Amino acid sequence: MKKVFCVHTAMALVGPLTEIFKQYLPEVKLNHIADDSLIQEVIANNAVTPAVRRRLLSYYNAAADAGADVVFNTCSSVGDIADYGNGYARIPIFRIDQPMAAEAVAKYDRIGVISTLPTTLDPTCRLLQNEAQKAGRKVVLVEGLADGAFAAGQSGDGETHDRLIAEAAKKIADQVDMFVLAQGSMARMEQRLSDLTGKPVLSSPVLGVKGLRKFLGV
Repeated sequence: MKKVFCVHTAMALVGPLTEIFKQYLPEVKLNHIADDSLIQEVIANNAVTPAVRRRLLSYYNAAADAGADVVFNTCSSVGDIADYGNGYARIPIFRIDQPMAAEAVAKYDRIGVISTLPTTLDPTCRLLQNEAQKAGRKVVLVEGLADGAFAAGQSGDGETHDRLIAEAAKKIADQVDMFVLAQGSMARMEQRLSDLTGKPVLSSPVLGVKGLRKFLGV
């Protein structure tokens, strides 16, 4: 049985991903490493600090020490570290958002990138451009920051979290063909934003697990 370790920088996806794995990839043994101090430090510094980078890399190798076959990196804000980790860690690092990005650039030319954190926009846009380059495609990216939504969600104010995401999407809807949701924690807004804007919307958790299934060949 393949062993997968999810590495989280926050707690929000631990439960939802456990259920998604049960549905789409029940053949693996799933474990979690979650350290919510990581995203707190990223937010406080508006960047991935050297200390966050060191701790993430240590978690990747800790997963390898525990017998993992692959790390499933669940935080898009640290996506660049996950990419680096593929050349550093002893096991593959699979980004939750890579399948979403690949599907988006394959089908659409103008992509709206909605995020609740400014630190997630740059790595998500880099991922989309990298996937477009690999596919021989040119895409236009339009950023939509739902400022304050992450803090609202962390405080338990789901209504404000969702409203700010919807407002960010509406502001750029006429400039794009579709939306990607930069953080897995935004997945619950996928259908609502599609209904609101009339545009396709992709999120990463289910697509990421399905992509990992294909990667593992199980």
